[in-house]
Amino acid sequence: MQKPIRITLLLLTFILNFNMHAQISEEVKYTQSNKGKFFVYYGGNRENYSKSDIHFKGADYNFTLQDVKAHDKPKGYSSDYINPANMTIPQTNFRIGYFLTDHYSLSLGLDHMKYVVTQNQIGKISGIINLPTSDEGSAFNGTYSNENIEFTKEFLIFEHTDGLNYINIEAARTDDISALFHIKNTDKFQVNLTEGIGGGMLYPKTNSTLLGKDRNDEFHVAGYGVSLKTGINLTFFKHFFFQAELKGGYIDMQDIRTTNNPIDKASQHFFFLQRMMAVGGIFRI
Repeated sequence: MQKPIRITLLLLTFILNFNMHAQISEEVKYTQSNKGKFFVYYGGNRENYSKSDIHFKGADYNFTLQDVKAHDKPKGYSSDYINPANMTIPQTNFRIGYFLTDHYSLSLGLDHMKYVVTQNQIGKISGIINLPTSDEGSAFNGTYSNENIEFTKEFLIFEHTDGLNYINIEAARTDDISALFHIKNTDKFQVNLTEGIGGGMLYPKTNSTLLGKDRNDEFHVAGYGVSLKTGINLTFFKHFFFQAELKGGYIDMQDIRTTNNPIDKASQHFFFLQRMMAVGGIFRI
């Protein structure tokens, strides 16, 4: 009589433990833990730039343009964003990263921005231009001291349009704020707040026509940048997300190629404000 009772008790204990384990498993959602997950995203951006002093130096000139205005070069709605042959034409962002903990991630990204000095603006120039009289640009020869000059195509075209490439490592924190919106099943829809800090190098391809000289058309490590960001991440069905970010930063480029002659250089530094929207995925391998 005791043996059947013991077997019955063991069966009841097993069933209760199994049910409790199943309930706990149901409560643990995929989106509750980020540690060990990889993520990747791709999107587009727009920028604003502060005014910048640009210093040009070569064998026959040494001058600075002050408070130069510049803008980005948006593509708008275009199939170029998804055409592999044309992906460098629009302004884009690509990032891949890994969550070290539930909240903190480390990532590597490329912010492909574009920087265009506004043509035909009136700027201030200080310094010396003393080109050989046979050169087309010798029309601008002279000694300048904070004088006005118009940025015509004969004087200067200056763009980082393929592009102002900011290759950076970023450390970021992510927090689930779904509860603020009374969202219970985050495996279906989750709202996250993210913020981060980054730094890296500038690898531009500068399109510059200076004083009628032949332009340089090569990628070149020109300097460094640092940045801060904040953003909102909307995750759908555990693995897919839309992310919008606001990023501000500082760029310092002391070694910009301007012509085919390696002696010719430019330098500048400025602040930028970037707005970015991207789509991506998050997963465990």
